[in-house]
Amino acid sequence: MSLIEDCVFCKIVRGEIPSHKVWEDENYLAFLDINPQADGHTLVIPKEHYRWVWGVPNFGGYFEKIREVEKKIEKALSPLWVEMKVLGIDVPHAHVHLIPHYDKEQKKEEFSEVAERIRNT
Repeated sequence: MSLIEDCVFCKIVRGEIPSHKVWEDENYLAFLDINPQADGHTLVIPKEHYRWVWGVPNFGGYFEKIREVEKKIEKALSPLWVEMKVLGIDVPHAHVHLIPHYDKEQKKEEFSEVAERIRNT
């Protein structure tokens, strides 16, 4: 697996930096954003390092996994909808943001509580 020594997401994959994981398989990992725009704001990344989303070899498979995580967020948190953003500016590792939107301002839950609710769906 190709990982970059100083990439923060590669460090999360290696377990060097803690995260609130909500889902993972052998190729991808989903965890809560450390600076969330809303409760349940989740990042879905390939475990192998790719600079850009379009560099991920199984692009379609990656987006199938993103959809799987989005469904877990919907079931666990009941947002009105879940926004998907592909930015790639702040961290040079392919990633997709899943940002739930609610009908009113949600109280901020603890990361561990939100992660557990999504993980357990």
